[in-house]
Amino acid sequence: MNRFCRSLLLALACVLAPLLTAIASAQQYSEKLYQDMRWRMIGPFRGGRTRAVAGVPSQPNVFYIGAVDGGVWKSDDYGRTWNPIFDQQPTQSIGAIAVAPSNPEIIYVATGEGLQRPDLSVGDGITASREPMEDSSSPRTAATLGAN
Repeated sequence: MNRFCRSLLLALACVLAPLLTAIASAQQYSEKLYQDMRWRMIGPFRGGRTRAVAGVPSQPNVFYIGAVDGGVWKSDDYGRTWNPIFDQQPTQSIGAIAVAPSNPEIIYVATGEGLQRPDLSVGDGITASREPMEDSSSPRTAATLGAN
């Protein structure tokens, strides 16, 4: 056992020595290169996974995302800010989003996700919504197209 431990320590030293040398001799950059950089939020402030994304080809500033269990969010400023637009629906589990090619004001949202886990909500079919949906409290026309 003692011989095994010495062999293991020697092997670890041989592996770690080059890594530690590389870390110690990493190139240093002047702070002037990044002093003007600032943190900014680039998406909805939320945790979890995003399952679906859609954009509007005729409106390059408009995007939609669907969260696994967080509803649908819309950005109309190239992703700088996001607003929830699906809060009034019976489920927040999103599987897919599509914008109608014939009319970018019609959004199809497939609820539910294929991954079977006990911590996710189930779907409620496909919902077709007509814009404008300025915020989660504004009235909108929505119809569930699937079985609920």
